[in-house]
Amino acid sequence: MISNLIAGISLGSIYAIIALGYTMVYGIAKMLNFAHGDVIMVGGYMCFCATFYLGLPPLAGVLLAVVVCTLLGVTIERLAYKPLRSAPALAVLITAIGMSYFLQNAALLLWTANPKTFTSIVGYGSIQMGDVHITHVAMVTIAVCVVIMVALTLFTNKTKMGTAMRAVSEDKGAAQLMGISVNRTISLTFAIGSGLAAIAGVLLCSAYPMLVPTTGSMPGIKAFTAAVFGGIGSIPGAMLGGILLGVIEIFSKAYISQELSDAIVFAVLIIVLLVKPAGLLGKQVSEKV
Repeated sequence: MISNLIAGISLGSIYAIIALGYTMVYGIAKMLNFAHGDVIMVGGYMCFCATFYLGLPPLAGVLLAVVVCTLLGVTIERLAYKPLRSAPALAVLITAIGMSYFLQNAALLLWTANPKTFTSIVGYGSIQMGDVHITHVAMVTIAVCVVIMVALTLFTNKTKMGTAMRAVSEDKGAAQLMGISVNRTISLTFAIGSGLAAIAGVLLCSAYPMLVPTTGSMPGIKAFTAAVFGGIGSIPGAMLGGILLGVIEIFSKAYISQELSDAIVFAVLIIVLLVKPAGLLGKQVSEKV
């Protein structure tokens, strides 16, 4: 049972890192970037190419993935989302879905549909503590999630750019009147979220080593579910939602059914939202009419 709990926290940590990208973009730009899941896939392929084709060490592969995905996130925001800043929400949503399919098909053309076997960046070792079996990948994943969470919290609360991000999240118009560049702040948000997606992609492929152009689709949807579960727009909520989702999924697979695990995850989300529509840590915002 403890082994399953650790596996669930490890998987949930990956969901949490991805969910941070969703929740930051929604909290600041008030849009859902459904191409975020495919940035995960790009990060996985970049690390794979760096280590398999170029022979670079794993850390260099991770850094390359982060740089490429950060630039990709900023480019997507500039080309696809920035022109739609004042457009209806439906137009932005359709654009995000279109961008997702574009990235998937681009990956299909570049790397074909044949699965690539991803080599774990931390190896396949493990430690045994009594009956508990903990892989190195699980330990690294949990540690990375905690470090990212702490660093992101400090960044948003203690730095000038973090203050600007919180101001834009509260009121774009007022932030602009105070001299804050809204466009630059939103671009920075996409850059951070996409960089985190690259790290999540590498960790995901290290734990589940088959890499295909649709690798990021289901984890992206589950991470979005985790963000809503915890309270979209809340950084602690994204982490809490991700870890709870991972634990529920692993325990569902272990004790109920492999086939029904996804259905159980989404059923739990529906129940939580019926009881608490804003999510576990989300705040109910009343709008003036």
